[in-house]
Formats: sequence, structure tokens, C-alpha cells
Amino acid sequence: MELTGKGVLVTGGANGIGRALVERLVSEGAKTGVIDIDKKGLESLRNDHGESIWCAGCDITDTGAVKKAVQDFCEKAGAVDALVNNAAMIYSAPLVSLVPGAVKMHDAGLWDKVVATDLNSVFYVTSAVVEKMILSRTKGVIVSIGSVAGQGNPGQGAYSACKAAVSALTSVWAKELGPFGIRAACIAPGFTKTDTTLNAMQENVLNEWIRKTPSRRLGAVEEIVDAIIFAIRNDFVNGKTLQIDGGLTL
Repeated sequence: MELTGKGVLVTGGANGIGRALVERLVSEGAKTGVIDIDKKGLESLRNDHGESIWCAGCDITDTGAVKKAVQDFCEKAGAVDALVNNAAMIYSAPLVSLVPGAVKMHDAGLWDKVVATDLNSVFYVTSAVVEKMILSRTKGVIVSIGSVAGQGNPGQGAYSACKAAVSALTSVWAKELGPFGIRAACIAPGFTKTDTTLNAMQENVLNEWIRKTPSRRLGAVEEIVDAIIFAIRNDFVNGKTLQIDGGLTL
């Protein structure tokens, strides 16, 4: 799929990898849309890029809000040719922690919040977009952002479970949507140099992950964006999870 003139919708595109991807899409001539709950981030995008980016403040865990945002983008761009499910939150906590005089269990409310943001939203947005693709007979692609944590990262049960599920859904959707000419792919980054990563992990823990990575460094945001663009462009990439992790999961 060539990007020029194509409608590409990105969730969580106001910051980090999402923002870098959005700016790359604009430079490639795509009709680019962003769904994000971060109003300040969206305002910054508008200030920097004006009308070249369509932005909508939207809670992706709200199915009604998602459907409206997708409808609005379709009316603006004409169609959704590609969706990038990028929005996610990271919450780190083990199932059980021993504290003085008690056993502390993983907070159920925070578990639900992570699942709603990192998994349910992927289903909601993809469902709304695929409906539009099928009705307009658009041969499109769904790219979801997974993680190496999908293979099981101690202390990140909810996040890991969601990312494993996103990878599984990619395989399912490739099989289900193939007859409609719709592809699905998943990009699973390793530890990448973003504010989210740097703020979520203590320096000694992060350094240990770097030591375990054969490339001996964090990934660059541009490297992850390159992989996403590759998955959109290459029409024979389908149903697979591409691990962009410097060899961490060898």
C-alpha cells in the first residue's frame, strides 16, 4: 500500500512513538488522523501541523465515542485505508507483594483499567474501522502495537497479558478478514527510548534489560516507526508479529 493520499488513523498519536509515526505519515502524504485522550498533546499537533492532521479527543475505552470518531475521520478522509492501534498504558505490579505484616495483591481496579485501555480498545477501534472498510470495499490494513512483554514480563501481568492477546488477535483477524482484502499485522517493540519507558523503569532495571539485549542499547523511536511503515506498505505482511527488539527475544 502506498501512503500518498491514503487515510491512516492512529490511536495514541499525540506523544511518543505515536507522534513520531503521525509526523512520518504526514511527510509521506497520507491523510492522517489521530485519536487521543491527551488534549494538550493534540493541541501541540495542531499547532505544529495545522490542517494536515485531523485530531479528535476521544476515550478509546468508550465504544460510542470510538464509533463517532471513526465516522468523523471517514467523512474527512473519505475512507480509512490503514489503522494503527498504538494507544496503551503501562502499569507495573506483581500478582502478590509481601509487605510488613500482610500480603498485598494486584489491584483489581487497575487490572481492569489496563485491560480496557490496552486490549478492549483495540477491539473497539478495529471493529469500527473494519466495518467502514467492508462497507466501502476498502482493501486495508490493521497494524497493532504489541510488545516483547507479550511473552511474559514479571511484574507486568496485565500489560503482558494484553500484549499477548493483541498478537493473537492479529493472527485471528488476518484469517477472518483476508476474504475482504484486509490485512493484519503486529509490531512488538523491545525497550525503546521514549519518555514512557524512561519514566516507568528504575535506571538499574533498565540497564539490566539493556545488558540482556544483544544490540546492547535501547531501540530508537525512528526504528519502530520504520517497522510500522513497512507493515503498512508491504502487502504480503499478514498475520504476523514482527519483533523489533535488538535480539532480546532470541
